[in-house]
Amino acid sequence: MRHSNLLINFNQGMKRKYLQAKREKASGVRMAIVTLDHFARCVGEGFEVDMGTGCLVFTLTEARPLPERGFAGMVRAPFSLLFRSVSKVLLPQQIYRLRNATLGILDIFLVPVARDKDGIIYQAVFN
Repeated sequence: MRHSNLLINFNQGMKRKYLQAKREKASGVRMAIVTLDHFARCVGEGFEVDMGTGCLVFTLTEARPLPERGFAGMVRAPFSLLFRSVSKVLLPQQIYRLRNATLGILDIFLVPVARDKDGIIYQAVFN
């Protein structure tokens, strides 16, 4: 009887892992492996920002590398992204859910860094 319980628990655990991997694949690129190259291909593309009651569209205007500091255990080279919003409404810095046709759904911490006549620029830094 103990053997069958172990097998049931193992199968349930495997099913959970399978379903989690399937969800991650369906939702887009995993954050742990996002690199500058992923975003560099998307410069000029729109990213829908989920506001709960609607969406705003940000345009990725820049994807550039940042200086490497050589931290032990770095998973990726650091980089910075700039997004432009044509909205005059300033959004606070926080994590936003973005949807892009190429990359899928990503949760990204955005910080407003500039405002001009064309809208507001937000930055995301990955290190």
